[in-house]
Amino acid sequence: MVHLTTALDAASDVPLYEQLYRSLAAEMRTGAVPAGTRMPGKRRLAAELSVSVNTVDAAYQMLAAEGYLEARERSGFYVQEYLALPESAAPAAPPKAEAVPKQRPICYDLSTRGVDPGLFPFRTWARLQKELLYSSPELLTHGDAQGDLALRQALAGYLEEYRGVRCGAHQIVVGAGLEYLLGLLAPLLPGPAAVENPGYPRAKQVLENNGVACCCLPVDEDGLSIRALSDSGAAVCYVTPSHQFPTGVTMPAGRRAELLHWAARCPGRRYIIEDDYDSEFRFDTRPLPSLQGMAGADGPVVYLSTCSRSLAPSIRIAYMVLPEQLLPAWHAKYRLYSSTVSRFEQQTLARFITGGYFTRHLARERVAYKARRDALTAALQEAFAPEELHLTGLHTGLHLLAELRDPPPDDALRAAAEAEGVRLSLLSDYDLTGGGAAPVGTLVLGYGSLADESCPSVGETLKRVCTAARESSVRV
Repeated sequence: MVHLTTALDAASDVPLYEQLYRSLAAEMRTGAVPAGTRMPGKRRLAAELSVSVNTVDAAYQMLAAEGYLEARERSGFYVQEYLALPESAAPAAPPKAEAVPKQRPICYDLSTRGVDPGLFPFRTWARLQKELLYSSPELLTHGDAQGDLALRQALAGYLEEYRGVRCGAHQIVVGAGLEYLLGLLAPLLPGPAAVENPGYPRAKQVLENNGVACCCLPVDEDGLSIRALSDSGAAVCYVTPSHQFPTGVTMPAGRRAELLHWAARCPGRRYIIEDDYDSEFRFDTRPLPSLQGMAGADGPVVYLSTCSRSLAPSIRIAYMVLPEQLLPAWHAKYRLYSSTVSRFEQQTLARFITGGYFTRHLARERVAYKARRDALTAALQEAFAPEELHLTGLHTGLHLLAELRDPPPDDALRAAAEAEGVRLSLLSDYDLTGGGAAPVGTLVLGYGSLADESCPSVGETLKRVCTAARESSVRV
């Protein structure tokens, strides 16, 4: 006989069949109702509990569906064998919460990843998305693993015209951020990779997380050292030739040719990853053509770029251009993957490009960011004497370098900046080896998210930061 440990409560918000199911399941788990026990007939149990037969039937069906009961034809329901779950150790007492120190509000955001959301083309983007929402319900379905064809075609045209990239739409892969695409690319690469130092730490981390060993090679006034690359034994080279991150140098044509010759000496066994992260923002001259364009559609260059800088970081649209020789490996490994970018976002960007809105948007951004760069530069030159500060990396991108002539320790600069409510980084933050490859006392100042009204005063604030850092280091 089955004896319920709890009575059914008709006044409860929990349905009676649910109450009966829970009570019986609990008895079976504890062994109070052993395996092999024949359950009472539905009518009999319903009469004993003063409930409907349907209530008992619903509870039995739930128990059978979850494996507590076995229904045998013309015989009824029987309790199944149940192996009790292992006992877990008593949970430790939660640690006493520590008081979180109050941080000073950020007054000046000079981070390198910042962009100005106020420059986003809200009206045009919203209109294009609205049109798609009402006219293209098929965008709610699965899309191509490489990205929607319309977007890849639009990107191929744009890249050819403005970056000299030579490719077809079939070579482009669209994905949610450079980290994702670099993670897809890593298993297709032939061997260890060389990365720039100082350089972009996220790229190194993604490659290493995906099983690619990395070595860090020095950067000079022309970019990555080809001599060091040749001696490294690397089969892959990750570079930012248009605007080296974070030093800001542009790799000249001669160095680019040397890099391509390095890869060409071992066809199919050496590749270059070209991260063209903010080439749209070259203020004084037209940017040099891409490495990929110099190498050709089936050259040894994988081209990477993103819309995070030109549009917004939250619009997770990045893309890479694969050499023809890597396409079979990509399709073999990833053809069953789903696209990681919303098809509505993809199609919106496709229309944004083909309608001419993208180039006009970039032109407006260049004007705005150039004015901000000039205002920041003027503020720094007014606050610091010429012999105190040297500015570099002004021609491209959304950050510049400010090298202090008589610098205090970097740790003192970090502490003083935090005390003043200034968010910034130092060149030493991008030393991927931690071995002092980057000089001390060089501020890396991003102005993408710096408010225009803050530019006149940021120079004096940074002057106070440097003064406080010197004074604190002297006291120590």
